[in-house]
Amino acid sequence: MLKAITRREFDMVASWSVCRLGRSLQHLVSLLGDLNSKGVDLYLHVQALDTSTASGRAMFQMLGVFSEFERAMISERVKSSLARVRAAGKVLGRKPLDASKAEKIRQSLIAGRSINATAKAMCVGVGTVHRIKVAMEQAA
Repeated sequence: MLKAITRREFDMVASWSVCRLGRSLQHLVSLLGDLNSKGVDLYLHVQALDTSTASGRAMFQMLGVFSEFERAMISERVKSSLARVRAAGKVLGRKPLDASKAEKIRQSLIAGRSINATAKAMCVGVGTVHRIKVAMEQAA
């Protein structure tokens, strides 16, 4: 889309909402500046906002501020929840791979089987087998 804007293939960009265009105010203002410099206006459906007017451009910038604020609030809530869960003693993430299964994977790799074949045979992800193989190479 940005390439088409540079080539001036259209005169208005329509977006569902300001949050679909970017998360930071700087990015949104930069995008609006790029659009204006090419003579392209912006229409936001949810906010019923048209940047071809001065009031529309001002409202767009205010929406960008609130969008950035909302993103920061979501981030803080997620971090707070994770900290609360960790403080309660819950271990997050995947369970560690069973040591016997990890050893079977190592033996399969030593025997010359490919990463994909080993992963399929052991019912684990390719990334798991690859991580074990890298650890083996670093230990050698």
